[in-house]
Amino acid sequence: MLDKFLEYLQFEKRYSPHTITSYKKDLEDFSHFYLKTESSEDISNADKKVIRNFIVELSENGISKRSINRKLSSLRSFYLFLLRIGEITVSPTESISSLKFYPEKQIPMSKEEMQELNDRVFEAMHDVLEKCIMEVLYQTGMRKAELCGLIFDNVNINGKELKVIGKGNKERFIPISEDLTNLLKDYLKIRNPQHEHQSYFFVNKKGKKLTEKFVYVVVNKYLSLITSKQKRSPHILRHSFATHVLDNGAEISKVKKILGHSSLASTQVYTNANIEQLKKVFNQAHPRASKKEEL
Repeated sequence: MLDKFLEYLQFEKRYSPHTITSYKKDLEDFSHFYLKTESSEDISNADKKVIRNFIVELSENGISKRSINRKLSSLRSFYLFLLRIGEITVSPTESISSLKFYPEKQIPMSKEEMQELNDRVFEAMHDVLEKCIMEVLYQTGMRKAELCGLIFDNVNINGKELKVIGKGNKERFIPISEDLTNLLKDYLKIRNPQHEHQSYFFVNKKGKKLTEKFVYVVVNKYLSLITSKQKRSPHILRHSFATHVLDNGAEISKVKKILGHSSLASTQVYTNANIEQLKKVFNQAHPRASKKEEL
């Protein structure tokens, strides 16, 4: 049933390989727990008590509430699939609520920090690939998985545009600046992919597709040079991109498209646009707002 479910995600839902791998890992974790506690490998027979015990064990092992909720979401999707194909009549996840938690506040890099990175670090930097990784993430808001999976034919250098395949295999187009275009041209001069990896735009020095771990290490290394913030990940560069372009007056609906969000609410939470900017926009745009007084 697990294999059939993963095939369903791949061929019918058209989820990305990264997403499918996450589902597989979550369900395998539960399968191991089920085998240990119930002496069975058939998780289609699981009941609510087993699901709750699984959540308790994860919590006792120090797994974050966010991660537990993700695993619970994977289980919900799996049992909904079993319901659809008639393997079960009731989902064991029914009426089991996600754990409540307050997400950790994501603090983006400041504009000053990113300018320092450009002026002090990049000027003395000779690794074109690593500079490309940093600049593409910050200038496009791309996810690390999207950067690793960027297809060579989807990079339009002359048209200054990237076609990105995001979550759920959704396509979106991202414009790129003149500076970034020139940097990508410099990278193409040293790009030397192995035959089986030549369809990917970014490859490492051995000619292989980039891994997400490699991208994380690169980003963490360079951000550590200009900030003491604890969060120094590719996600923070995505967050910083969105925050900075919104602060500079970009329309949130257009930022939503560039980020590949399905809802405007996701963009609003993700970018954490400051309230002063929202006040300014309101005072300038709303017909009943005072043009002279602050809210």
